[in-house]
Amino acid sequence: MQTILGANGQIAVELARELHRAHTPDLRLVSRNPRKVNPSDTLARADLLDARQTADAVKGSEVVYFTAGLPASTELWEKQFPTMLRNALDATRAADAKFAYFDNTYMYPQDARLQTEETPFAPVGRKGRVRAAMASMVLDEMARGDIPVLIARAPEFYGPGKTQSFTNTLIIDNLMAAAGLFSAQARELRELLPRYEHDNRFGSEKFIARFPEFKVTTYREGLSFMV
Repeated sequence: MQTILGANGQIAVELARELHRAHTPDLRLVSRNPRKVNPSDTLARADLLDARQTADAVKGSEVVYFTAGLPASTELWEKQFPTMLRNALDATRAADAKFAYFDNTYMYPQDARLQTEETPFAPVGRKGRVRAAMASMVLDEMARGDIPVLIARAPEFYGPGKTQSFTNTLIIDNLMAAAGLFSAQARELRELLPRYEHDNRFGSEKFIARFPEFKVTTYREGLSFMV
């Protein structure tokens, strides 16, 4: 059994599809109101702010994926995200499962340097500080060594269908003009926009060596597909 925590988000949906396609049909999707992605999915209701509900949802899992998201509200992030992650880590350790944490890049320096696992955190703004603290929590769990832990990190998602990316919201969906005036969500994203003044550059040598068959989709290909 592989379990996805935060099962209704865009990452979770694509993850569930790919796991079902390439690995296993034995998936448990967990959220407050989970919905099936694949016909064989099992559903479990749980509030990740509740430690007992989280532990019950994870029991019997071989792998636990943390893909939970929150609205772009700084106050919510500060109050809820660390608790959700701590409960997920504790539950995974109790289940003796593997833990995969899906993260962004808000904690990294806002410049165009080449980023690797050794790049120091330099968060800008409250959201960045929350993400830095959460990433540090996962790294501490990794260092503890009780369970296998992996961090999967990406700066942005774009594409057709359900996505909450800046690219789709502010560019592809053509919502940039007067958005900050009328959209609370757009105002919440302002503190993160300086990150996008620079290229996000990642050293991918280790990934390519481990997954040589992985095909990179160019921006031209991706945008052509959307059009």
